[in-house]
Amino acid sequence: MNAEKIVYDRNEETSGIAVFDENGLMEIDIFDEKRAIEGNVYLGKIVKKINLANDKYGFMVNIGDGYEAFLNSYEPTLKEANMSEGQSVVVQVAQEKRAEKGAKVVRNIQLAGAFLVYCPFRFDVEYSNKITNKDKAETYRKLVQSKSKSNEGWILRTASVEADEQQIVDEMTELRNIYDTIRKKARVASAPALLYAKENPLFEYIRRYKSSLHEVIVDTPRLAEEVKNVFAGTVTVMREGFEKCGVDDAIVESLERTVKLKHGGALQIEETRACVAIDVDSSGITSGGDIDSLNVEAAKEIARQIRLRNLAGKIIIDFAGSSEYRFMKRVIDILEEELVDDACHSRILGLSRAGNVEILRQRRRPSLRDLYTVECPTCSGTGRVEP
Repeated sequence: MNAEKIVYDRNEETSGIAVFDENGLMEIDIFDEKRAIEGNVYLGKIVKKINLANDKYGFMVNIGDGYEAFLNSYEPTLKEANMSEGQSVVVQVAQEKRAEKGAKVVRNIQLAGAFLVYCPFRFDVEYSNKITNKDKAETYRKLVQSKSKSNEGWILRTASVEADEQQIVDEMTELRNIYDTIRKKARVASAPALLYAKENPLFEYIRRYKSSLHEVIVDTPRLAEEVKNVFAGTVTVMREGFEKCGVDDAIVESLERTVKLKHGGALQIEETRACVAIDVDSSGITSGGDIDSLNVEAAKEIARQIRLRNLAGKIIIDFAGSSEYRFMKRVIDILEEELVDDACHSRILGLSRAGNVEILRQRRRPSLRDLYTVECPTCSGTGRVEP
C-alpha cells in the first residue's frame, strides 16, 4: 500500500489520523489519548477472579481508565497466573475497549521500536515474514542474536532492512532501557498506574508509509517540528484538518451499510457481535463477464472498507454469481494482494462449503461504528421497530 498524505487532527475528546492515497481516503484511526491505548503498559490491580470454560480462569483488572480490563490466566511462554483480588500485576493493552467489551490486557509485554520489537519473555530472534530481502533479514537476525542477553527475544520489523547495523544495535539498547524504566516504576507505583505510554501513533504511520508519503498535515507547530525530525517531505500546520480535508464527511459515509460501486452493484456491510457480514449485490447484473468484473471491483473495495472502517474478527463475504472455486480464485488472490500490507494482520481462510470467502483480521482497535455509535435503545441494535 502506498500513501500520499496523512492528516492528524485533535479535539477535546479524541485524536484522529487519516491516510490518503491517489484514490482518496484509505484509512482512519481514531483514539482517545486518555483511555487505554493498545501498547500502553500499566500496573493494574486484580478486582475479580472469574471462571472460564475448560477449567480455565481469568481476571478483571483495574488499570485506571474507568473500565475493567480482562486478563487471561494462561499465556503462551508464561507460567499460568494464580492471583487473588487486590494483587498488583504489570500488564500491556493488547486490545482496546470496544462497544460493550472492556480492554484485553496481557502479561507478555512487547515494546515496538522503529526496527525491532523487544520481547522480554521470549528467548528467540525472528524477522517479519513481510521482509522480501531474506538474506539481509537473516544477517540482521544473527546480528541481533549475537547482541542478545539470555532472557530476552526480538522480532525484526519490516523496516529493519532499511537501517544500518548501528541503528539496530542502538535501538536494542533504547528498548531495553524503556523496559528497565517500566520495571523500576512498577516497584514504587501504587496500582492502578500508567507505567509506559506508547508514542503518538502518527509516527508509526509516518514510518509505515515513508517511502511513498508526500505530505503530513498536523494541528500544532510544536508537533510539526517533531514530525520534521523524522520526515523530510512537506509538513503543514492546519487547524481542523479533518473538516477541511473532507475526513469528517468520509467518516459519516463509512457508517452507512451500503457502499455503491463505481461500475454498478453495491456492498452491504453488516457488523454483528459474532462476525462482519459483507454481501456483494449485483443490482441486476447477470452477464458472466460482468459478474466477474463486479467481483474484482468489489474485492478491491472490500479491502479498502476493511481498513477504513477497521473491521476485525471474522469477516464473511458473499460475492455475486457462482461460488465455485474456479470462478472465485482470482477474487481471493486480489483480496490477498490488497491486504498483504495491512498493519492489522489479515488471514484469508479461503472458500467455505457454503461458498463464502472468510477472513480473520486481528482486532486491536475499535471499529468506526463502535467509536461513533451506540446501540439503539428502541430496537436493541436490530435496526427494526414494531409497527
